[in-house]
Amino acid sequence: MKVILFHPQIPQNTGNIARTCAVTGASLVLVRPLGFSTASRHLKRAGLDYWNDIQVEEIDDLMLYLQESAAPFFFFSSKASRLYTEIKYTPDTQLIFGSETSGLDDSLWQKWPDRFYRIPMKPGARCLNLSCSTAVVLYEGLRQLNPDLNR
Repeated sequence: MKVILFHPQIPQNTGNIARTCAVTGASLVLVRPLGFSTASRHLKRAGLDYWNDIQVEEIDDLMLYLQESAAPFFFFSSKASRLYTEIKYTPDTQLIFGSETSGLDDSLWQKWPDRFYRIPMKPGARCLNLSCSTAVVLYEGLRQLNPDLNR
């Protein structure tokens, strides 16, 4: 599977997500502009020595990237109505998460409104940390794809 971060702002979150990708075999795509330098010591520290174990790609245009992709993709937002557990994940599924400060672009909502999902939270809660959200969704996909993980 592939994790795509749209305009990530916090290097520690991206580093933690890189570490999660490394231990699960997922790849990582960062959509520019980023709120930090990829040379950031905070980014490297959060990802520890896992950066060598993952494929990281940086892109400028998420809309174009998705239009050219044949792989299924889904967006995750606290504003969506359907639950992330309703998705039928495949090995090439792309999981797209918005910026910590501004979420996902409205143009994505307008073009693909049926591809937005959420992680349930108690009423009134604003949102879950980006790194935690990514792990929750990625592991649900892995659980569906590999029943042996359930033991």
